[in-house]
Amino acid sequence: MSLSIIIPVRNEEENILETAIKIKKFLLFEFEICFIDDFSSDKTFEVITNYIDKNRIDNIKIYKNTSPGLGPAINKGIEISSKNYLTIMMCDGSDDLDDLKKYYEIISNQNLDAVFGSRFIKGSRVVNYPLKKLILNRIFNYFVSLVFFSKFNDFTNAFKIYNKKSIIKLQPIVSESFNVFLELPLKIIARNMSYEVIPISWKNRKIGKSKFIIKELGAKYVFTLLYCFFEKILLKKNK
Repeated sequence: MSLSIIIPVRNEEENILETAIKIKKFLLFEFEICFIDDFSSDKTFEVITNYIDKNRIDNIKIYKNTSPGLGPAINKGIEISSKNYLTIMMCDGSDDLDDLKKYYEIISNQNLDAVFGSRFIKGSRVVNYPLKKLILNRIFNYFVSLVFFSKFNDFTNAFKIYNKKSIIKLQPIVSESFNVFLELPLKIIARNMSYEVIPISWKNRKIGKSKFIIKELGAKYVFTLLYCFFEKILLKKNK
């Protein structure tokens, strides 16, 4: 068994090297890291490229995104990934590598299509979540759970793991920004694919600036919710 770790990056020169080194030291099973550089204007690409070349590392790679946005970056990562399972992580240190290990053990042992993490169930831990974002997050995720009749309550969290064969079935992925992280789990649920939910930990970044801008993303999240809802209805009619 093996894992592809897709990490989209934009202007993460202060974080990218530390992220790569931490993962490399922590994981003991076969893996690859696929950084997708989403049109960085700093030295993100140069920092990790120099590290890879200097240390002759073959399981860490960085690719240039060909169309700007998180959605295209994720699509690119899926396209170039080569392992059995696929996870999406952020480069800001917010995701916990212990949770990644749990994800991998569960999905590989139980042959699931996906494992979703929730930051808001018993056993989870959240550190320094900005209050305004937290309130909006909880309201929107509660609304999504009602629309999809789902007990899952953290759809918008990026950090999940998928069987690569399963995520390919979700194509086309149409979201262009952070709403891609809503589209993927909704499609898993709409298709009645197998998944498990576990508690995970999350902590706010200490270095750099978040790319998540609430004002710009509201309409995109609503579009994705409606798109996936109507897709769910069409799938039922075609059965």
